[in-house]
Amino acid sequence: MTVSKTAADAVRSSRALRRDPVDPAGDDDMLQLGELSGLLGYSLKRAQLKVFEDFLRCVAPLQLTPAQFSVLLLLDKNPGRNQTEIANTLGILRPNFVAMLDGLESRDLCTRVRSANDRRSHILMLTDKGRAVLTRAKKLVATKHEARLNELLGPANRAALLEMLGKIAREF
Repeated sequence: MTVSKTAADAVRSSRALRRDPVDPAGDDDMLQLGELSGLLGYSLKRAQLKVFEDFLRCVAPLQLTPAQFSVLLLLDKNPGRNQTEIANTLGILRPNFVAMLDGLESRDLCTRVRSANDRRSHILMLTDKGRAVLTRAKKLVATKHEARLNELLGPANRAALLEMLGKIAREF
């Protein structure tokens, strides 16, 4: 899923990708996954699709994608940082990030200001509307999305999963 998609496009894409594999002959028997079921990358991707779909459903009234939510969170905690720093931190390619910023800016959720130190760089700031949307989004994510994940995993498994995913992200 590219980060420049709207939230509605992202939900449609997620639904199309998440359909459980079935026999192409129309039989309702599940396909045998074979080695796929033992591949960590495959399992991570399947889990990501489910998590993203739930996230999109939870914040649907705000029309935010997970990437847009992440950007708003970083801008809130790191005011005045430039767009390269934010994009690099989130692992978003420059063209995709510029398109996403265009969308966030057109909704008056953030603003780009040319840097006084480096005229080639833009500083990103949340607007008042962006802060209000982020506050609502954080509440929806905490009370619905994360609450469902916590209920599914339990506190110990949640902490262990976060630790393992962090290790993969840092060291792999």
